[in-house]
Amino acid sequence: MKGDISIALRTARPSHVKVAIASLIGTAIEWYDFFLYGTAAALIFNKLFFPAFDPTIGTLLAFATYAVGFVARPLGGLVFGHYGDTIGRKTMLYLTLLIMGVSTAAIGLLPTYNTLGIWAAVVLIACRLIQGFALGGEWGGAVLMAFEYAPADKKGFYGSWPQLGAPIGLVLGTLVFSIFSATMSDAQFVAWGWRLPFLFSIVLVIVGLWIRFTLAESPEFQKVKETKQEVRMPIIDAIRMYPKNILLAMGARFAENGFFYIYATFVLAYATQALGMKRQDILNGVLIAAFIEAFTIPAFGALSDKLGRRPVYISGAIFSALMSFPLFMLLGTKTPQLGWIAIVLGLAVGHAAMYGPQASFLSELFGTKVRYSGVSLGYNLASIFAGALSPIIATGLMAAYKPATWPISVYMTILALITLVSVYFAGETRKGAEKGDVTSGGLGPEETT
Repeated sequence: MKGDISIALRTARPSHVKVAIASLIGTAIEWYDFFLYGTAAALIFNKLFFPAFDPTIGTLLAFATYAVGFVARPLGGLVFGHYGDTIGRKTMLYLTLLIMGVSTAAIGLLPTYNTLGIWAAVVLIACRLIQGFALGGEWGGAVLMAFEYAPADKKGFYGSWPQLGAPIGLVLGTLVFSIFSATMSDAQFVAWGWRLPFLFSIVLVIVGLWIRFTLAESPEFQKVKETKQEVRMPIIDAIRMYPKNILLAMGARFAENGFFYIYATFVLAYATQALGMKRQDILNGVLIAAFIEAFTIPAFGALSDKLGRRPVYISGAIFSALMSFPLFMLLGTKTPQLGWIAIVLGLAVGHAAMYGPQASFLSELFGTKVRYSGVSLGYNLASIFAGALSPIIATGLMAAYKPATWPISVYMTILALITLVSVYFAGETRKGAEKGDVTSGGLGPEETT
């Protein structure tokens, strides 16, 4: 009888593979929307929304509007984290995808500077804020659904699946942008072609919402609900119980987040403006790197199930630091293929080694009752200081020290050192997760669910 009940429960609940795939698809759509803006900011928004400024200043302003989205992400993490820990993970995933889709499509309909003047940039910033707000809640929910459904000995692997949304979203966004850019004249693309990739988001969001409708609530959170152990203010409890974990989660993301946006956005501006390379040549490099990373991220996630989260993560940070100088040396040859090698190594090896185990590593730092709030806060606060600022700082260093690139490489190395120290002091989290402990790493109080 007991066995029959157990079988019935398993058949009534979707498999961890199905949940991981559904989380991946929804997250890829969200990242497509978010990254599309970054590509446009690097290549065209300076002409459309800041044409009255010098090209370098216009690019800085475009990256500043890009950074605004990161500023809104902690707020989204707080709001959706609160309700994700009190109402449920699944409902929040509907809302974040819908909000992101609407704001992205709105960007595709915006009048430019020639029509609205400075107000065009103001409305653009408003749309970007909404994008960041939605993404701030998306990551935590998608990652936790995959992580909390996964078997204890494979949480690194399945937790990495939603992480695939970043390179897949980048591939999709860059590919769509490249197709329209390559099939139109520059005049057509600047006039109206740039809008089409943003409007395409409407179709993707409809697909994503339908897929997420098929998911059931996370079993670990459902257990919390059934035993009535929800907390009234999860974000407050997360800060009270795990203050050190939140700070270390932030630090762990500095290299991963900062390097990613240097490779995915700043490199586009540097190669086209400072080196005079063709836009499509450098877009192809990002496209190839993101495609390969879609395979290396789950590989590093699986490796973290065998070796531990910390050694894999630290190896990625060290490799990224070592690549910070060769990156600009290879790009400086102005040979597209050598530039591609630099970008592939930076994203598909260095970044992937950190990003693969990151979901399980951060999730294992917090207990189930406050996990959505805790991971969202640590993850999104780091985005302000790393991902949001890295293209701006790199562009500023490029303008101040050109043609020298070593200051940018030094800045990248500092990001890697912050991550190395943070991951080292966070300790290993995998063993605690395999034993069934709610938290691990030895930094927070034990929490029973």
